[in-house]
Amino acid sequence: MTFLPSPEILAAFSAACILLIVTPGPDMTFFLGQTLTAGRARGFAAMFGACFGLVVHSMLAAFGLSALLVASTTAFTIIKIAGAFYLVWLGIQAIRHGSALTLQKGNGGKKSISQVFLMGGGINLLNPKIVMFFLTFLPQFVSVNDPYAGQKLLFFGLYFIVLSIPICGAMILMADRFTGAMRRSPRAMRVFDWLFAGLMGGFALRLLFARGN
Repeated sequence: MTFLPSPEILAAFSAACILLIVTPGPDMTFFLGQTLTAGRARGFAAMFGACFGLVVHSMLAAFGLSALLVASTTAFTIIKIAGAFYLVWLGIQAIRHGSALTLQKGNGGKKSISQVFLMGGGINLLNPKIVMFFLTFLPQFVSVNDPYAGQKLLFFGLYFIVLSIPICGAMILMADRFTGAMRRSPRAMRVFDWLFAGLMGGFALRLLFARGN
C-alpha cells in the first residue's frame, strides 16, 4: 500500500510516539486527574475527548501540509527546517521547566460523561502548542520528493492516535500506581524530560543533515 512508510521509518516513528505518549502533558494530567477524582469512566471519556482533538489536528495538518507540498516543495522544505528548530526549542523547554503532571485528588464536583469528553477535546483543540507540534513533527518522516507524502502524513497522524489509545487506557486502569510512582520519583520525571529533549534534538539533526532524503 502506497501510504505505508518503510519499516525503518515506521519503527522510528513508533518509538518516538511511545515516548511522546508517556511524557506527561496537559491531556494526560486531565484524564488521569478525572480518573483519580471521579472514576475510570470519566477518565476514559477525557482520554477519548483528547483523542478526538488529536484527530482534528492530524487531519488539518495532513491536508494543509499536503496542499503546501503540491504548491511548493521549497516551502514544504522550509517548514521542515523551521520545524527542526522548533523541536529543539521544545527539548530545551522540557529540560528547563520539566514535565507538567500535577495531580491532586479532590471532590471538584462530578461532571457528566459528555462534559468530560468535550473538555478533553477542548484541551487539545484549543492548544496552539499541539497545532505547532503536529505541523512540525509529522513532516520529519516524509520526503519532499515522495509522491505519496500527503497520504503518509495522514497515516502518521492517525497512527499516533491509534497507538495512544491502548497506552493511555493502561495508564487509566493503573492510575493510582502510575501517578504514585511519578510522585515518589522525581528522577523518573527528569528521565522523561531528557529522553524527550534527546528525541526532539535527534529528529532535528536527522533533518538538517539529511535534507535530501
